[in-house]
Amino acid sequence: MSSGRLNIAYDPVYVHPLPEGHRFPMIKYELIAEQLLYEGTITHENLFSPRLCPEEIILLTHNRQYLDKLKNQTLSTQEQRRIGFPQSPLLTHRELVITQGTIDCCLFAKENRVSLNVAGGTHHAYADRGEGFCLLNDFAVAANYLLKNKIANQILIIDLDVHQGNGTAKLFSEKPDVFTFSMHGKNNYPFHKEKSDLDIELPDGTDDDLYHELLGKNLLAVIKKINPDFVFFLSGVDILGSDKFGKLKVSMEGCRKRDEYVFSLLMENNIPCTVAMGGGYSPEIKTIVEAHCNTFRIAKEIYQLH
Repeated sequence: MSSGRLNIAYDPVYVHPLPEGHRFPMIKYELIAEQLLYEGTITHENLFSPRLCPEEIILLTHNRQYLDKLKNQTLSTQEQRRIGFPQSPLLTHRELVITQGTIDCCLFAKENRVSLNVAGGTHHAYADRGEGFCLLNDFAVAANYLLKNKIANQILIIDLDVHQGNGTAKLFSEKPDVFTFSMHGKNNYPFHKEKSDLDIELPDGTDDDLYHELLGKNLLAVIKKINPDFVFFLSGVDILGSDKFGKLKVSMEGCRKRDEYVFSLLMENNIPCTVAMGGGYSPEIKTIVEAHCNTFRIAKEIYQLH
């Protein structure tokens, strides 16, 4: 691991195993990397391809029966419908690579203060099932890995996707060493919400001013209260007013300022951070890609990495 470099997890498997009918907006993963390379924000040296996450690490979070179903392709029709993808060996492979990418990002972040996964943020996955396009909960697996190996002692998960991180909330509902903070649309999926350590429910039509007021007041208070030594940040861009499912009215600039605020706050408090992209469903793919690319640009600028 080289000091001072912005390390980014990306592999073509993030895109290509997906069924044809599901490639939009998942094609964004490929386009994010291509755009960042094209504009010169990153070079190929910034990108690394993760390996498969070992089974014993997955089992720190997910149960054996569920993992075997993923490996052996024995999910029921109902279980596949809940996930939203038809099962396939390549899809399971993809999830294992993404999860290892998030773990690797944690190790890079310990050295360089921040690291980003082009995919990840699969926060709807529970210990025994997947939901909402999420098979394995990469943040939960990585958090449990850090705790088990004493790489971190108090973790904060900042989930700013427009959808509540229900799987993450449930997985850590009885673990005081992981604090779950979810700021999401009140009337959005999932319609049955779990209880995070702190849930900020946003009304439909929330604009930049209200969004930043609530984020600034609550996130700073959480950091002061729990004093985390590691943070996971889910930077979903489905908070945009253009998003088909988000129900909020945050502008592109408001979304950019959100990331700027989070990174600046973590930098000031010397807390390493792993970032995953989460959701984004605007009608035009260029809007989704631009909003996600802003996260990488801001991280590079604030942490002054090459």
